[in-house]
Amino acid sequence: MTTFQPLKPSQIKTITQMMQDYYAIDNYPIDIEVSKKLFQEFITNEHLGKAWLIYSEEELVGYVILTFVFSFEYQGRIAFIDELYLKESARGKGIGAKTLQFIKEQIPKLSLKLLYLEVEHHNENAQKLYLANDFEIHNRKLLKYKLH
Repeated sequence: MTTFQPLKPSQIKTITQMMQDYYAIDNYPIDIEVSKKLFQEFITNEHLGKAWLIYSEEELVGYVILTFVFSFEYQGRIAFIDELYLKESARGKGIGAKTLQFIKEQIPKLSLKLLYLEVEHHNENAQKLYLANDFEIHNRKLLKYKLH
């Protein structure tokens, strides 16, 4: 059975360890101490989003983070699946699909109008998972501006 538990302050060290493993997949930089501070802010401000730890048969296997944005185009609050990570041993077992179903069930509870997510071009398994769960390719380009 797959279950989802809201992230608690006492679990920040646990999630940042998994986050480090997730970022290592694509060699993304991560500062664990900064991430811990960000989680402190994130889980104490319900307007920023929600984070859950994912358990399969009571074993911690991953996490999912939703961040909130307000959109005039979509007439209200939308969410971005900022991160969805499953440990390698948990992949290919339907847990990703169950996680997406759980997130979809949160849409009315959180008064969301739309879900966005991004996926690496090379991550074909994730792309197949999202497309099989009714996500669509968005015909816009995602651009970013970062202060240096």
